Amino acid sequence: MFDGSGNAAFSGTLADYISAKGPDLLARWDAHQDWFDARMGRGVDPYCKVALTRTGTLAQSRLRCGRVVEGPNFASQDYLNLSSHPAIAEAARNAINEFGVHSAGSSALMGCTALSEELERRLAAFLGYSDCTVFPTGWGAGYGIVKTLVRPDDHVVIDCLSHACLQEGARNATRNVHAFPHLSNDAVARRLTRIRDENPDAGILVVTETVFSMDSDVPNLRELQALCRRHGATLLVDVAHDLGAIGPTGRGYLELMNLVGQVDIVMGSFSKTFATNGGFVASNHRAMKLMLRGHCGPLLFSNAISPVQAAIALAALDIVQGEEGAELRGQLLASSVALRSAFKDAGFKVGGQPTAIVPIYLGDARTSRLMTREMHEAGILVNLVEHPAVARNACRWRAQVMAKHDLEQVGRFVSAAAAARDRISKEISCAT
Repeated sequence: MFDGSGNAAFSGTLADYISAKGPDLLARWDAHQDWFDARMGRGVDPYCKVALTRTGTLAQSRLRCGRVVEGPNFASQDYLNLSSHPAIAEAARNAINEFGVHSAGSSALMGCTALSEELERRLAAFLGYSDCTVFPTGWGAGYGIVKTLVRPDDHVVIDCLSHACLQEGARNATRNVHAFPHLSNDAVARRLTRIRDENPDAGILVVTETVFSMDSDVPNLRELQALCRRHGATLLVDVAHDLGAIGPTGRGYLELMNLVGQVDIVMGSFSKTFATNGGFVASNHRAMKLMLRGHCGPLLFSNAISPVQAAIALAALDIVQGEEGAELRGQLLASSVALRSAFKDAGFKVGGQPTAIVPIYLGDARTSRLMTREMHEAGILVNLVEHPAVARNACRWRAQVMAKHDLEQVGRFVSAAAAARDRISKEISCAT
């Protein structure tokens, strides 16, 4: 907890403030505020940045302390650089002219538009499914599908590193949540066997992702789907971080594993590759759409995806499925490999597989916070991930690569990081 000392900025984590007690619900968060302000005072609060320019490989952003950082941007989720694409902007303008800016209702009532209907049809075909339902947010899609499918007597078997929306959906649906060690299909098999032996009539939902955003690693999905079929379980896979950005036709790791249209249910978000807010759930089950529209809180009790969002996602899908999309995916992969290789050559530990996410491990909280401060001083925008989002002393930069990052930008980032590491290492050695 915050103790007012000069070292507070370099110690502690968000987890220290989750269980604060006291009768005043707001005052419980005073120590949390003090801790972040102490970090800001030492220049080691890299969160809540405000973009001052359009998203791109070069950007300008203002930190919470008011400082402006301008330079190479490895902190934005715009994998194919579509957020500023002329065709995307034109699609948004056309949608506004024809439909206005607002859906003005739930998808269960009159919130759907011809654009959202077309998006569902196009996405279903792209994903290899008979049906797709779009949501106003990716979070709502993940949380909503889990919470709607799973009843209190059912079981959820979930990778311990699955996205927070999936974790929260599981915990709010049932007490029978079984987290398994990351990527361990053997652990899934053991849990499925035990659950089926003890609860032969219970529903079981197994939850994982194609690309995990903190480690950029990938499960063996073919084996996992076979396990689910063997034990009468349903598999849900989050494809947010690779759909559109990976694979010969942009269908991600499901394409690379020859599983397009074969996983029981997939969900995802438009916010990584498709240049807009929103999400989706797709399957081959005929009851899925009306189940979600009539019983899924984040869909039923939210305004439907706006016509502007739907138009943007459609235009992005056009690009993803065309020659330009294939070219951009090639550039993205090349940029990712270049960044990964350069950091490895500079002596940094880099995790996972080549995707739009490059995890660069920094270690303890003090070192990682100082390193991130140095990046901002050098004009490099990058996001720091700390505990509890990752394990203690496993802090990292989650560098997010875009198709149009070039070698000069990669070189600036790596050079600045290597210089900062050497400087901080000497300072820490002298202090001890």
